[in-house]
Amino acid sequence: MIFSRKRDSAARHARDERTTEVLDSHEESAPARGPYDVSEAPEGVQRLDLGSLHIPAVRDVEVRVQADPEGVIQQVVLVHGSNALQLGVFAAPRSEGIWDEVREEIRQSLFNDGAAAQEVQGEYGTELRARVRTPDGLTDLRFVGIDGPRWMVRGVYQGDAATDPNAAGPLAECLDGLVVDRGQEAKPVREPLPLRLPRDVTDQAGEQAAADGNPAPAPREA
Repeated sequence: MIFSRKRDSAARHARDERTTEVLDSHEESAPARGPYDVSEAPEGVQRLDLGSLHIPAVRDVEVRVQADPEGVIQQVVLVHGSNALQLGVFAAPRSEGIWDEVREEIRQSLFNDGAAAQEVQGEYGTELRARVRTPDGLTDLRFVGIDGPRWMVRGVYQGDAATDPNAAGPLAECLDGLVVDRGQEAKPVREPLPLRLPRDVTDQAGEQAAADGNPAPAPREA
């Protein structure tokens, strides 16, 4: 099952440096930009709820979701023009981030496949850029990682945005406005956090399956 939804409403967020300054009242100030933890996400923003990831509505950005018949999401890709951003979210320990370690493993995996990767400094810290060979020819990739409270978001840019961050435009805006709902359940470090199709989509799929005489897939609970 492939679900595709184009977001045609703008969700604007200032792309300033994130801050975690603790106030005198012992309340932590919300970051100036995301990805946000669900506990500190700005209100009044339209978002697509995919369970552990809530994707802000940004004009002309299409959300492409590949899911199995049970509604379990296997892949989330945001598309704007010739650029794409693949998103993943993973469990992390409470005490420290995991992007440095994950980035090194990605670099080593690319090297083993014959692709050299270069570390560069980006808006979220150290990024990884590589050129890989695909059936369509050479493709540039840019890996971005953001450590949050007990989670890590990984983004992979393709297209011009892979070599020129300024070309990311609305896709970077989606990343800045992303919200992570980690949940309280204990999970192994690096385990992908559960993603599910929106209920209206699973309901629609169930109705279609019933009309075709097939059993409806059970909705995935996050």
